[in-house]
Amino acid sequence: MTQELTSPSPAPQAPGPGRGPGWWRDAVIYQVYVRSFADSDGDGVGDLRGARERLPYLRDLGVDAVWLTPFYSSPQADGGYDVADYRAVDPLFGNLQDADDLIRTAHDLDLRVIVDIVPNHTSDRHPWFRDPELARQRYVFRPGKGEHGELPPNDWESVFGGPAWTRTDRGDWYLHLFAPEQPDLDWDNPDVHAEFEAVMRFWLDLGVDGFRVDVAHGMVKASGLPDIGHGQQAKLIGSQVLPFFDQDGVHAIHRTWRRLLDGYGDAHGRQVIGVAEAWAPTAERLALYVRPDELHQAFNFQFLNAPWRADALRAVIDASLAATTSVGAPTTWVLSNHDVVRHTTRLGGGLPRARAATLLMLALPGSAYLYQGEELGLPEVTDLPDEVRQDPAFFRGSQAGGQDGFRDGCRVPLPWTGEAPPYGFGTGGSWLPQPADWAALTVDAQTGDPASTLELYRTALDLRRRLPGLGDGGMSWQPAPDGVLAFTRPGLLCTVNTLPHDVELPSPGTPLLASAPVTVNGSVAVLPGDSCIWWAIQTAGR
Repeated sequence: MTQELTSPSPAPQAPGPGRGPGWWRDAVIYQVYVRSFADSDGDGVGDLRGARERLPYLRDLGVDAVWLTPFYSSPQADGGYDVADYRAVDPLFGNLQDADDLIRTAHDLDLRVIVDIVPNHTSDRHPWFRDPELARQRYVFRPGKGEHGELPPNDWESVFGGPAWTRTDRGDWYLHLFAPEQPDLDWDNPDVHAEFEAVMRFWLDLGVDGFRVDVAHGMVKASGLPDIGHGQQAKLIGSQVLPFFDQDGVHAIHRTWRRLLDGYGDAHGRQVIGVAEAWAPTAERLALYVRPDELHQAFNFQFLNAPWRADALRAVIDASLAATTSVGAPTTWVLSNHDVVRHTTRLGGGLPRARAATLLMLALPGSAYLYQGEELGLPEVTDLPDEVRQDPAFFRGSQAGGQDGFRDGCRVPLPWTGEAPPYGFGTGGSWLPQPADWAALTVDAQTGDPASTLELYRTALDLRRRLPGLGDGGMSWQPAPDGVLAFTRPGLLCTVNTLPHDVELPSPGTPLLASAPVTVNGSVAVLPGDSCIWWAIQTAGR
């Protein structure tokens, strides 16, 4: 049942620094994976009250907005992405009053709040799916193949591995592109459209500033649900158009939502946004999601997946900027999130390479997303015991052509303070075990240490706010040796050495910030391997 509030919804926040029109075009948005951020009640699981209590930390870090992963009523078959009630908070995370309090506190701290919405599928415990007649109207059901319907309707595979179909007691089959507990909705049914518009209005009325749309490339399936013809389909996501992902029909849904968001914002004196989690095979197809009448942002997974090579990074940056510029949208950069290996580990060069990649990302035109813990330099936890893992793909995936099933390694709860687990995360342990050697990575241990990754992030975000040349706008590549990237923004030059060894370059200006110590001798600068430096320069005409 939908929960009730004991106090009115918050009034629209007044504009402040970084909160004016078009705030999202250059915003830095911090992803809070709620169950792993901060635990207020000692049950070992992060919650909304814990997140609210830590919001001053995010304000001081220098971000503009917070994105919260799902905290809705859910059996938690897939970390909350299996929603049973979109208007209720799961007791694991608190209640609706806690959500209201968090939004109010965030606005008081000049932070905007983005929440997840999950429109491709619900939980199998959702009231619609539990009603056999409603289920067959509002979800994707098909008769099976074979003499007695004993075979799945087609050869589609779940992202988590194995068939994407489950047979019911009635003998027909339902589609689930993820876990069997996550049946796919049928977006040909107008009731589905009406329900999600109502859900959006519910949370907008509570004061949220936007939605991150989970699987924004889903919802619409190719007519006739054609076979793909081969296995290992999860490996094709983001590299080619599949009959169940990135179909052109999804854009009509996003246009409807954009009208809703714009109309709501205009009526309430606010600017609310939609953010697409969209895996598309090219930058050009990704840009379709951020046309002027669709969503405001789309995660740039091509950049996230780019190898640490100057030529590859430049190619992705150029393609991304060209595609988004063609539709008048900003590019949205990201290096880590709750579904991928942390970039400290993924890029292969440890903390030095991760720090350099971060300064590169924060110097690029557009908006940037940070994933909780990357500001601490947290590595992927690769040695979790099998018995503690909860990623549904772990139990289905690797042996059945799905994801590798190791997403838990980036979801280990944050270390805040102290010398031993749970490092101030809460008083009752943590739902995934934290490494015993994280004491030096806690927030407290890094605060005030100018060499720490946390202070690097704080300084970079402070400069990004204060320097008018950063954020939204243009950039210009500059000549550089092989393995080195150099580009200018107004008043700033960013130089990135992707090589494993030192590179000697002419010193172009005054060093502002570097991911590693840079030696400057007169007109010559020595950049360490895997490093990035921001220089203050004189811009023509200034």
